[in-house]
Formats: sequence, C-alpha cells, structure tokens
Amino acid sequence: MPKNKGKGGKNRKRGKNEADDDKRELVFKEDGQEYAQVTRMLGNGRCEAICVDGTRRLCHIRGKMHKKVWIAAGDIVLVGLRDYQDDKADVILKYMNDEARLLKAYGELPETLRLNEGVDVDGPEDGEDGSDYIQFEDEDIDKI
Repeated sequence: MPKNKGKGGKNRKRGKNEADDDKRELVFKEDGQEYAQVTRMLGNGRCEAICVDGTRRLCHIRGKMHKKVWIAAGDIVLVGLRDYQDDKADVILKYMNDEARLLKAYGELPETLRLNEGVDVDGPEDGEDGSDYIQFEDEDIDKI
C-alpha cells in the first residue's frame, strides 16, 4: 500500500474561516471597470451579467475568487472590461449585500437596479404576471 505523501485532506484545502471580510472598505470603480449584476451562472467559472451601462457581457471569474467566493444570480459584482473584447469581462470583486446597498445610496448604481433578487432579473416574460401564486380548486379537495 502506498504511503500518503500529502499535507492533509479536503478541510485543509478549504482554509480557515476568515472573518475579516465584514469590515473591508468599499471599493469604487475605476476607469476600465464597471458595476454589473449577475443574471445567470454558466459553469466553468463563467457567468452572464448585465453591466450598468446596459451591455450584457460574458464574465470570467478570476482564479483568486474561483471556488473561494461564491457568486449567485442577482449578485452585484465589479467587472474589469477588456480592451479587445467588448462583450466579455472579468469578475474582479463581489459586493456583499450591505455594500451593494451603500453603492446604491451613493448613486453609483442606478435606482432601477433591484437588489437581492437573483432569479428574475429581466422581469416577467411575455404572458406572465410576475407572481408565483398558484390557486387550487377547492372542489378537488372535497372529492377525497
């Protein structure tokens, strides 16, 4: 039987629970960067996001964040724009919920942007009223 030559298992790779993220300073965008809201996750370290300038871009999650910072649909992120590809960008930073609210309060994000709602970013589709309420007939219950 071969001898284990590694330094540990899965828990070691996860690292310590870093609690210093709650008191980080707010990072604003610079030139070549843009705020965006993730519309859907595509897998393989990629996501689709709508930037504040109105462009839908395919975003690549950088290696420093990959499998360490979990991004879901509806999250506000800071993306770095590419000079040579306008329809692609790189995710630089994920904003926490309170940081996104601060950005909206400072006027960095538009007022029409809805926070904390990930699944339905574009609004209801044609023929939908936007509600998830299902009404059942009472007659079906009485027959039992």
